[in-house]
Amino acid sequence: MAQLLVELFSEEIPARMQGGAARDLERMAAERLKAAGLTYDSLTTFAGPRRLTLVVEGLPAATPDREEEVKGPRANAPEQALEGFLRKTGLTKDQLVERDGVFFAVLSSKGQPTAALIPDMVDQIVRGFPWPKSMRWGSGSLRWVRPLKRIVALFDGHVVPFEIDGIVSGDLTEGHRFLGCGRPFAVKDFADYRAKLESDFVMLDAVDRRLKILEAAQKVCADRGLALVDDDGLLDEVAGLAEWPTPILGDMDPAFLSLPPEVVRLSMKVHQKYFAVRDPATHGLAPHFVVVANVEATDGGKALAAGNSRVLSARLDDARFFWDEDLKAGFEVWSKKLEGVTFHAKLGTLAERVERIAALAREIAPLVGADPDQAEAAARIAKADLASGMVGEFPELQGVMGGYYARAFGHPDAVADAVRDHYKPQGPADSVPTAPLTVAVALADKLDTLVGFFAIDEKPTGSKDPFALRRAALGIIRLILENGARLKLTRVAIPHLWVVSEHLATEPLRKLGRAPYELVREAGFDLEKAAEQAGWTSQIAVMVNGSRDILAFFADRLKVLLRDQGKRHDLVDAVFALGDDDLVRIVRRVEALDGFLATDDGANLLAGYKRASNILKAEEKKGAVPTGMVQTGLPGQPEQESALAFAAAAAATAVDAALETEDFAAAMTALARLRAPVDAFFDKVMVNSEVAAERENRLKLLGQVRAVMGRVADFGMVGG
Repeated sequence: MAQLLVELFSEEIPARMQGGAARDLERMAAERLKAAGLTYDSLTTFAGPRRLTLVVEGLPAATPDREEEVKGPRANAPEQALEGFLRKTGLTKDQLVERDGVFFAVLSSKGQPTAALIPDMVDQIVRGFPWPKSMRWGSGSLRWVRPLKRIVALFDGHVVPFEIDGIVSGDLTEGHRFLGCGRPFAVKDFADYRAKLESDFVMLDAVDRRLKILEAAQKVCADRGLALVDDDGLLDEVAGLAEWPTPILGDMDPAFLSLPPEVVRLSMKVHQKYFAVRDPATHGLAPHFVVVANVEATDGGKALAAGNSRVLSARLDDARFFWDEDLKAGFEVWSKKLEGVTFHAKLGTLAERVERIAALAREIAPLVGADPDQAEAAARIAKADLASGMVGEFPELQGVMGGYYARAFGHPDAVADAVRDHYKPQGPADSVPTAPLTVAVALADKLDTLVGFFAIDEKPTGSKDPFALRRAALGIIRLILENGARLKLTRVAIPHLWVVSEHLATEPLRKLGRAPYELVREAGFDLEKAAEQAGWTSQIAVMVNGSRDILAFFADRLKVLLRDQGKRHDLVDAVFALGDDDLVRIVRRVEALDGFLATDDGANLLAGYKRASNILKAEEKKGAVPTGMVQTGLPGQPEQESALAFAAAAAATAVDAALETEDFAAAMTALARLRAPVDAFFDKVMVNSEVAAERENRLKLLGQVRAVMGRVADFGMVGG
């Protein structure tokens, strides 16, 4: 078994592309080896600042011989069919095999040397590589992320000769641009390749570079009694910038620590790729930084540290200028600027969006235990920092800077915290706010986004979600569930849909005199009824369809969330089918249902339900299914029939009482008591009796069983 080594050596590959490139190289190589019929023991890829490397262990010297049987036409088929089959297979009639009146062709092919397949494989990979961005250079037609310089191709220790756009394969590679020997050198195999690169100041594996940076950075900090501020994202990035990373501790002017720490850290990270440093005694930032150099300096890095310190000072001077200028402006100036910023062509300006969010936050506040006045006040300034100089320079600080400015301008801490955190959670790893005021504003912000884009029919499709509506819906769900907020979606989303629809209306609206929220509440959250009462019907279809789509979208997102937690998605459908839109209650129902169905009683009762449901569905196709009171104690009535009737009545009472108090475990326990009577009924009682009265009574009984179970969930939507 042999080894394949391929290196694609180029000018600098952007750090953000290296991880994806390694995965793409692994995928593309594995696909092509499989297509060639080649097996292997292991396939590994490496990505660095100037090279992509592929090493495949345990490859055979040649592909295996193949024999394939192809079915052809019947022996009595028309002559034209046989001629076509012979042309396809390249055989003659006497070479075919006839079996059971059908012709078969046995096609054999000899295996090919593996080395002969490698040139085409590498050529396909290079020409079809899916770089996010690529370029052409010189007069060639090849596209690569940066100019491709060399190709190493070794199989079983020997060069595999080929050429791609003038670049000839060989066994030569290069080491570090500055620290290395300065000339190409030959390699024999992967072990030799890796060892010679390391001796020429190139760490091949990104994992090794990452570990070296982390350990060395922590050490230079510890030597000065400091601690490194962890930043995994920055660590991954700088590991892709240096082939021989050398962390160096630098100093900065302590006066810059008067800036918000997020500003200091972001200036370091975004512009200079520096790590921040903290003082373990105060837990605050220290006036130092760690820069990762790509060289080993003879003076221990003093000159490098000084030069980087001057560059950082210039960056932080800019940040201090933005901070000082922003404090001279304030929220009124920024809010006025938002009037000239379009949020979306169909949804108006950012200022109009702020008005909608403020009104919605006021409605939500009492439902989550927040003060309505404070919620509205916080929402009105939550987006203002988008017009500030600091956020213009550092968009990542939106919200964060708003919180600092709110405190600086004398707003209460609760309002400042709401402004700071109202974008949260922004992803599955992000924390969820718990302060009631923040929850109110965060929900209002995300609901306005979701409702607005649904109202203009900009819903996610397939893998496309340009406005991040799936993320917004998951954020809303997490805010509600993790805070235990008893907030019905229809109570906030539907009235807000009216607010958005007013903005979209193309005809003058009647002066309503009251807020849409009040009108929709009075109409029992029936949009169509509210619109008719208000004398406004132009947007009824938009609002009704939008409300239905929004609730279905939430159901879909909740399924995704619960599926990630190990819950079954069909149980979410079964509970949502009841028409409930209280997410906290829905999840509790799903959890109780999941636990119930995991028991023998639950599984067997589900089977009984499906059997009863199938019988009733068959009857419904014939006409109406009889309903009404089930009779018991009839002459000759089987005891199992009477027992199930009493059990169903008792279960209905117990289930209703349990649901009233939201004790879903008790509701499932009540259903579990039906298991034995249902099993006995189907075992001993003939539903389709020839006596019409008996048959009618038993159909009524099955209808009651289905109805009592249907109060807990739509078991018809449960799989299994």
